[in-house]
This record gives sequence, structure tokens and C-alpha cells, in this order.
Amino acid sequence: MDQTLDFFNIKKGAGDPLILIAGPCVIEDYNTTHQIASFLQELTSNLNISFIFKASYDKANRTALDSFRGPGLTDGLAILAQIKSELGIKVISDVHRAKEIEPAAEVLDILQIPALLCRQTDLISEVAQTGKPVNIKKGQFLAPWDMANVIDKARASGNHQIMVTDRGTMFGYNNLVADLRGIKIMQDLGCPVVFDATHSVQLPGGAGTSSAGQREFAPLLAKAAVAAGADGIFLEVHPNPDKARCDGPNSLPLDDLPQLFKKLSAIREIR
Repeated sequence: MDQTLDFFNIKKGAGDPLILIAGPCVIEDYNTTHQIASFLQELTSNLNISFIFKASYDKANRTALDSFRGPGLTDGLAILAQIKSELGIKVISDVHRAKEIEPAAEVLDILQIPALLCRQTDLISEVAQTGKPVNIKKGQFLAPWDMANVIDKARASGNHQIMVTDRGTMFGYNNLVADLRGIKIMQDLGCPVVFDATHSVQLPGGAGTSSAGQREFAPLLAKAAVAAGADGIFLEVHPNPDKARCDGPNSLPLDDLPQLFKKLSAIREIR
């Protein structure tokens, strides 16, 4: 069954716009967040790309207790709302707890279920009940076909505006592997599938008190995923990844994006 996501007006297939979900891991401050969002908006405006800006208002699943989590629900949503209004863009962010759902739904165009919470039945059901489009990230611990049960939980609310994102699969300790077969397997469940190229090169907990990463492989995986038929690509980006307060080792620098986006768009058109 092909599932149309009315929010994007897309169906799976060649010629449809590539979805790009991109932005910093976490909101660091208004100026940095606005800089990234405006850069991405301008860069994608002349390409066949449907751009959605992502940034976490609260990164609740950091490795260590004292890791930077962001400005929090109230201040973070205020920043996203301001940038959304100023730039006229769509925004997405993670929802971790039931009490966040109502205020988040007032600002966000898409609500995202983090990978580590993708089996939380009540959270998925309540997020889907908002009627907003939902992006569910596949848990690193799940096989792609196991997402069938996760998708069914969301659809049980009557909401069929569901897409899923693959962010790699556990491959031993502190390592992930990307299995591009999962794109087709999850598309056959009737949802558009996004491939998270930067989290797929993350080394979870690999730096002891934080995650490490191999950002040099993210462009390779992004191109391969689009060639394999992914409906969209998810990227964490930053003006200076080595100074980013979260997920810097797997984030891409802004300067690398123009060439990469042109290649992704070209691959999308010919696949």
C-alpha cells in the first residue's frame, strides 16, 4: 500500500521532491539556530527539496547527566516559533513526555518520536491523536520489519500522516551499521521512509561521557540511501561541528552542504 503524506503532498516514486530534515542537534541559542535555518532555507529553495527544519528544545537522552540539553520546552518552542514565523519554514522536534505534546503541537508542524522511545505505546498514541504528521525514528535495537507494530500503534488513532526514519542499527558495543534494505522493507509497510545519515555514523557513548561519530561517512550514506529509494534524508548540521554542544562528531559543516545537496537532488531525479 502506498501511503501519501498529505502534509508534503508526496507519494513514493521518482520525480517526487526529496524530503530534507536538517538542522542542529539541539537549540544552542537563537542566533546560531536562526543562522542554520536561514542557510538551509536559501540553499534548498532552488532545488527539488522539501525542507523541514529540525532542532531539539530538550535533548533528554544525552549520555551524561551534565551534558547540555538545550533551553527547555518553553524557551525552546518560543525560539522555534519565532524562526518558523520569520522564515516561513516548517519545523520538527522530538517529544519525550506526554505533558510536552499539547504545547509542542501548537508550534511544531511535525512531532517526532525519538528512536529510544519508539516502543512507548502511550506516547505514540497520544502524539498521533493530535492529528499532526508524525515522524517515528526506528529504534537502534529494532529490525526494520518490527516497525510494523510501531506504525500500527500510531495508525490506531486514525492518524495516517506517519513517516518513519532509519538511524542505523546496533552492531556490537558503541557502534551502528546502516542496512539499506530497511528502506524498502519499511516502505512496504505503507509509510514514506527517511534515512538519518548523520546519526547512522554516530558511535553511541563512544567518547565515554558523550557519543563519538564518523561524520566523514555521512555524505556517502546519504547518497546511497537516496539511490536506494529513500523518500528523504535527515542530517544534523552546524556552522562549526567541533564546537557544537551536542552530536558534533557526526554533524556536517554548513560549507559541505551545497555540493552534497546538489548531488542528492540529482540522484533523486534519476533513480
